[in-house]
Amino acid sequence: MAYAVAVVGATGAVGREMLTILEELDFPVAEIHAVASRKSRGMEVSFGDRTLKCQDMESFDFSKVDVVLMSAGGDVSREWSEKIGKAGPIVIDNSSAFRMDPEVPLIVPEVNPDAIKGARAKNIIANPNCSTIQLVVALKPLHDAAGIRRAVVSTYQSVSGAGKEGMDELWTQTKAIYGLGDARPKVFAKQIAFNVIPAIGTFRDDGYTDEEAKMWAETHKILDPAIRLTVTCVRVPVFVGHSLSVSLELDRPLAADEARAILREAPGVLVIDKQEADGFVTPVDTAGEFAVHVSRIRKDVSVDNGLSLWVVADNLRKGAALNAVQIAQLLDETGMIKPRSGYRTLTV
Repeated sequence: MAYAVAVVGATGAVGREMLTILEELDFPVAEIHAVASRKSRGMEVSFGDRTLKCQDMESFDFSKVDVVLMSAGGDVSREWSEKIGKAGPIVIDNSSAFRMDPEVPLIVPEVNPDAIKGARAKNIIANPNCSTIQLVVALKPLHDAAGIRRAVVSTYQSVSGAGKEGMDELWTQTKAIYGLGDARPKVFAKQIAFNVIPAIGTFRDDGYTDEEAKMWAETHKILDPAIRLTVTCVRVPVFVGHSLSVSLELDRPLAADEARAILREAPGVLVIDKQEADGFVTPVDTAGEFAVHVSRIRKDVSVDNGLSLWVVADNLRKGAALNAVQIAQLLDETGMIKPRSGYRTLTV
């Protein structure tokens, strides 16, 4: 079976990555459409060795496609996703707009694939926050083995999480520090080059930011509402790749060697963990990779049944585009996509 697919927000970093991964994973595409805002109409993007011209979202007929990968931001999704879903296709939305909607499943295929059964309620599936995705992929096998009571998480999130503008600001400021331009911050609250910023998102009344609250709310919906979770989100001067420092309190003891063995068998996880100079992963190592990488697995000596680990993933891939395409694969595998007509060849 092959499907008509539209990628909305196709000119953005995640939209372009979605097109790349659809081709890399050989998703059964019969028709492919690049869709964006009116100002991007006619812009060219790549799909494998083909070039697509972007179509205007306002005039595009969504009733002619089977699956829509949406990466155009929360405001656009709130305006369009339900309308698109009512037209027939299933929308896989990368924004935060519908993540906590009780009628919309929030899915990481390695963690809660059964949630796909709820996809037809609104014809919308939510893609979780980038940091949440890599967190729950690493936590799921440990939770199944030993039960997680509490998690303390610090994120080290790359500037690509703020889009192309964030990446441009890091590049511009880095040059400016050496006397080649203006280093004043425009995208971030403070200078990001050669610095870290201990807040991402908008502050809430409780002192946490909305980015931090997303992580525990989404982890509860995807994995287990009983896990107690506290989060600090930090922006770091890295172009691509989010890192997490995670400390767990478990229901039963779990030795580091046992945790390594469990994680090595877990879907979507790659363990690189040796106690030597290069025996761990960094964001640079994981850029362009699919897996969630885990290193520095060790006993947390500050608490009974404690375990600490370091988790890194490419936030544009597993943290966004890859997870969305894997959801589309899950829809295909479970027979939940009903193509509008029989397709034989790819058209663009």
